[in-house]
Amino acid sequence: MKFNHSNIKKAKKYLDQNKCIAVPTETVYGLAANAYSTTAVKKIFKLKKRPKSNPLIVHYSKLSNLKKDCLINDKFQKLYKKFCPGPITFVLKLKKNSKISKIVTSNNKTLAIRFPKHKILKNLLKILNYPLAAPSANVSTRLSSVKAEDVKEEFGNKISYILDGGKSKVGIESSILSLVNFPKILRLGGLEVSKIEKVLNQKIKIDINPLKNIAPGQSKLHYSPGIPIRMNIIKPKKDEAFILIKKRTDKSPNYYYLCKNKNLKEAAKNLYSCLRKIKNKGYKSIAVQKIKNIGMGKTINDRLYRASNK
Repeated sequence: MKFNHSNIKKAKKYLDQNKCIAVPTETVYGLAANAYSTTAVKKIFKLKKRPKSNPLIVHYSKLSNLKKDCLINDKFQKLYKKFCPGPITFVLKLKKNSKISKIVTSNNKTLAIRFPKHKILKNLLKILNYPLAAPSANVSTRLSSVKAEDVKEEFGNKISYILDGGKSKVGIESSILSLVNFPKILRLGGLEVSKIEKVLNQKIKIDINPLKNIAPGQSKLHYSPGIPIRMNIIKPKKDEAFILIKKRTDKSPNYYYLCKNKNLKEAAKNLYSCLRKIKNKGYKSIAVQKIKNIGMGKTINDRLYRASNK
């Protein structure tokens, strides 16, 4: 299903009918519905089998639309100017008169929002009269989808429509930054923390395991291929898939490489595809070579750590 304007119009038709569809973003594919409609948003939770306590990210096309729902501050303005549209989500205070469904926020007084960069989704958002709630297009705790085929594999015929936008360029979820009270990272993601710190000219606290979910991606078991993962492994077991950062000369059929030359950004982009491929090949467990805990390596390790939780 290739991109054209008739596909975008078709997606709008389904969304206007309060249906739930899959949409492409530069991070991962999202399961989208009208964020102002409780009827529509309930379908996201049902399809994903997502706990009601886990709030959703809402996607906007422009700042003027966001201002109807959220209070914005100077720090947000600085970061918006530098990184939006892009792989960063902000948690902001919700306005009292906002039309956002309470189910989206899990009854919190805050909202997680972002401005997606993917051309197709941007074009879709422009012709809608509402923002889109769109968590990752996968069943809760399972691997995120980075292409239309992954969404089909996850949901089969349960989903109304998949708007195909090719493979996601970032391939890993957005970074989540709370700007309520003081800046705080709630999820490591597609934008390095150091880049955010540079713009704000301050060190930012990282709180990715809070007692209460106030943003997506904070549950202990997440991003899982459904088979055990062992991390920081030097030598794998005989029948185990082995994920390595960089290609080796000693080739083995159970070796899977995330990139050619230790490029952590490329490795992050290929992570979910690699895990899904291993799962579909029928391996019973996965070993992962030690990955440097710097830059995007922190995000990769976070995803693998959550995927390895029982």
